[in-house]
Amino acid sequence: MSDNFLKVARVSDIPAGQMLRVNVSGKKLLLANDNGTIYALDEMCTHEDYSLFLGCIRDGKIKCSLHGSWFDMSNGEPLEEPADQPIVTYPVKIHGDDILLDPQGRQDIANTNRSA
Repeated sequence: MSDNFLKVARVSDIPAGQMLRVNVSGKKLLLANDNGTIYALDEMCTHEDYSLFLGCIRDGKIKCSLHGSWFDMSNGEPLEEPADQPIVTYPVKIHGDDILLDPQGRQDIANTNRSA
């Protein structure tokens, strides 16, 4: 993982249970606040290229509203068909109210939200 963390939003911009679309380094990403844990992931579902922003988040998972696939937001793995390809997730750091993410690094382990 690189040290290319960029400020992309503020924690106060995303109430619990909500999502925020951001464009970072030419990538359309989602930030999701699941009960205080901030996740960063690609916006589009890998099954039908449909915006996950239109879905819902719960218990560390995000649901695509088009066909009902669920993904683990910590590592992007699909949890329910019809999706069978993971979505890309990104490392997140929280520094005060700032949300920082590394747009080049794939998050392959649980999101830790460590302070910078």
